[in-house]
Amino acid sequence: MTKKELKRESIIQAALKLFSSNGFHKTTIPDIAKSLGMSVGNLYNYFKSKDVLAKEIIKYTSEVLGQEIRAVNMLDISSKDKIKKIVELYFKMAQEKPEMIEYFLRVYLSHREVFNDGCEGMICVSGFVTEIMIFFDNGVERGELRDQDFFSAFGLFMGYLGGMVFLKGENILPKELNEYIDDISENIYNALKS
Repeated sequence: MTKKELKRESIIQAALKLFSSNGFHKTTIPDIAKSLGMSVGNLYNYFKSKDVLAKEIIKYTSEVLGQEIRAVNMLDISSKDKIKKIVELYFKMAQEKPEMIEYFLRVYLSHREVFNDGCEGMICVSGFVTEIMIFFDNGVERGELRDQDFFSAFGLFMGYLGGMVFLKGENILPKELNEYIDDISENIYNALKS
């Protein structure tokens, strides 16, 4: 990575943490610049507005999660085992990089007006969504998963995972996320299997 790319990624990381913890509207460009020890003007050299930065963050988080799922898709294991691996990696990310999941749940899904121009539909989350599509397609081709509407399957899978992470974030779950992996994986598989 070039020095400029490294700086750009550090801005994304800092903004991601601030947006996730303080909220999108309460976080300002000066807040982000201050957390990095850089001037506001210099930050604007990398991102011309807070909305542009918000869109870049969702693309970034989608690509990171997409790369993780791509690695699972490459494994020569059953769809049932892939479901478990995806659940494990999602929960691991929620524990190790909670700001990424928080950003998706609390900023991207809650402030759709920010993402209307340039992030219509699933454009900005295509890195992640594409890998989930590949997972479903491969499972159907192998006769392990039922052929169904993508959005029904996607909503079931990701709604379940996002819901559990949300409940954990609200301190409602009595156990740690990893203690739910087997049950959740089994439930998702039973809902999707052919």
